[in-house]
Amino acid sequence: MTRLVAVLGFSDGSCADLHPLCEARLARAAEEATPDDVILFSGWARGPSQSTEADLMAASWTGPGRVHLVDRAARTTLGNARAVARAARMVDADEVVLVTSRWHARRAATLVRAALGSGTLLRTVTTTAEPLPPRRRAREAGAWLVTPALALVAARSR
Repeated sequence: MTRLVAVLGFSDGSCADLHPLCEARLARAAEEATPDDVILFSGWARGPSQSTEADLMAASWTGPGRVHLVDRAARTTLGNARAVARAARMVDADEVVLVTSRWHARRAATLVRAALGSGTLLRTVTTTAEPLPPRRRAREAGAWLVTPALALVAARSR
């Protein structure tokens, strides 16, 4: 059985280093991972001279795992979902463990499930409760308005 642990990046553009939310996701992934797992780090760079979220996570990884994959192209949750599905198909994963923040988990899982299709077990694990500022809450609520359409796009990328 092959298991893919997918860690979704996060940055608000406030720093060139690993964002604290991303650090929390990485720590949660390390708790979940086993030595036999394939680990995927997914996320882009907000600026041309910055390292990608994926590269920062990969460089900071201290958890177990037999293979590390780095996806530097995902700029959105849809991009993350497509990257997770591509990696799952590439390694013939039986299970995907999606690691993200609690407030992001439902939407991310919806898009990953659409991109994966049926046949692969999807389990979502989240970081501990973290404050969700009103601006981020409003953005997340707004994102749900387009999630059904994005799920169709994700499904067509299979």
